[in-house]
Order: sequence, then structure tokens, then C-alpha cells
Amino acid sequence: MTMAYTFAVEDRALICGFLFTHQGQGRAIELGEAMQWLAKSPSETPGEFIWLHFNLTDTASEKWMQSHLDLPPEFFDALREGSRSTRIEDAADNLIAVVNDVAFEFSFDPSEIASLWVNVNPRVAVSARVHPLRSIDRLRQAVRDGALFGSSVALLNHLMQDQGDVLVRIVRDATLQVDRVEDALLQGHLQQKRADMGKLRRVLVRLQRLLAPEPGALFRLLRQPPPWVTPHDLDELRQSTEEFSIVIRDLAALQERIKLLQEEMSAQVGEQTNRSVFTLTVVTVLALPINIIAGMLGMNVGGIPLADHPHGFAIIALIILTFTVVAGWLAFRNRE
Repeated sequence: MTMAYTFAVEDRALICGFLFTHQGQGRAIELGEAMQWLAKSPSETPGEFIWLHFNLTDTASEKWMQSHLDLPPEFFDALREGSRSTRIEDAADNLIAVVNDVAFEFSFDPSEIASLWVNVNPRVAVSARVHPLRSIDRLRQAVRDGALFGSSVALLNHLMQDQGDVLVRIVRDATLQVDRVEDALLQGHLQQKRADMGKLRRVLVRLQRLLAPEPGALFRLLRQPPPWVTPHDLDELRQSTEEFSIVIRDLAALQERIKLLQEEMSAQVGEQTNRSVFTLTVVTVLALPINIIAGMLGMNVGGIPLADHPHGFAIIALIILTFTVVAGWLAFRNRE
């Protein structure tokens, strides 16, 4: 009874598990069946491997992996490091991958970027995450739809390709947002677009920093791969990372475009500010003669000119109008 209860608890830590035959087909398994399969020798299961995907918010996940899987310490060190830049490296003939991915409903919020940790060896592929992520769910759905995987590295390659596809969608969505802002900018409707562009640029910068594979780790892996990785899988991995790098470059180009738009917005805002200051200055200058004369004539002292003249008001009004016209002409002449 105790053993059954333990499995029930640990099964909740497993998001999904698949056993792949030598033909590349995968079928769903639970932890109990996974343990039975792991107890067999490689000669009893030729060409087979399993994939176990864990939920790290359940504390039983890491304990089960440490107890039942032969994983290198570097994998658990990576789990405790938290989010870092995307990388794939060799540790004791295990491929350890840290893959940063986005949530299902990604709304260009930096908090929606999270990490996925993967350990791959000839017989076992293990992945673990804290938050639900889009790429790993696409991979799980592909297995359920009957996709064939000849090796555990092929599973990792598919994951990298899925992440590249997700990133392409993000770049396209971001490009559409930038296009709309550019159209609004051409029409002179800035509104809150400056703040939106600043937020979008910060998200893209973080995406580029986290999703761009570390070239040093990848170079070392491609130069000295684990002996069990086939040349075909290694070539697929190289192509996946190259395609991924192309998307990262597109991301950098989009950031540069956003930067230029921000500079154009700043220039337009500066122009509007200058026009507002100029209008305020002109109004002040035009009102200056009448304020001065009104102040002088409003003094309660003797000797005010034209006080007894029958056309005094008309004369004063003419003087004010003359000064106003001259001041306006001088102001607009300097503006030109």
C-alpha cells in the first residue's frame, strides 16, 4: 500500500512519459512502467529509449530523478541555477540543454519567458520545467500525433526546431506591431506608442539574450560530441542551431528598426514641443504691449496722457495695435 501511494504522489510530478520503440514510435507510459523499463539492460531493449517530462513545482520531481535516473551532477546544478542563456553542452557523455522558451499565450511580457532543462543520453531523455511552455507542448503533441524519433538526440533536435518556429512567430507578431506603430507615426498619431515601443524593445532584447545559443558551448559540442551521437543527428543539431541563429539575427534587425522608430518619435515629440514653446512665446510677445500700456494707464497718479482728450481711447488703441503688429512681425520673421 505504501509503494502504491508513493507512485501516486510521484506520478503527479510527471507531466508526460513516452517509450519509443526501435521504429521510432512513441507510446505513453507512467513512472511505474518507466522504472520497469529502466531495470532492463540495453541489450534487452535495443534501439529503444524513453522520454520523461517533469513538473519542477512538485518537489517529488527532483527527488525521483536523483533516485532512479543516472543523471550527471551538472544537470541538477543547471536546475538550481535558474534561467540562463540557451546552451547545449556535453557532461559525462550526456547532452545537457538549457532552453529558454515562452508561455502559451505570450503577450510580449518579460515575465512570460521561462527555462526548460533537458538531459539526453542514449536511453533516456529527461526534461523539466516550472512553467508551461509552448515548444515542449508542441513536441509532446507531435509524439501523440505519431511523429517518429529514431534517437533521443532526434527528440532534442525536434525541440530546437519547435523553439525556432515559436521564435519565428514572435518575430512576425512583433513586426506587425512595429508596422502598425510606423503607420500611426506617418499619420502623426503617437498616443502611447512610445511606451509600447520601449516595452517591446526590452522584451526583444531579453529574448535575444536568453534564446541565442552560447556559441562557445555549441562549438565545443560539435567539435567533440559524445561517442554515441550519430553523424546524422549531429548534422541535424548543427542545422537546427544555424536556423535558430538566423532567426536571432532577424530579431536583432527588428530591434534596430524599433530603435530608429523611437528616434523618429523623439524627433517628432521635440518638434511638437518646439512648436508649443514658440506659440506660447508669440502669445506672450503679442500680449506684452497691451499689458504694459494697460499697467501704465491704470496707475492711480496724476499726469496720465490723453486723459481729457476726446479721442484718447482711439489713440491708445491705435498705439497698442501698432506695437502688437510690429511685435508679431518680428516674432514670425525670426521663426522663418
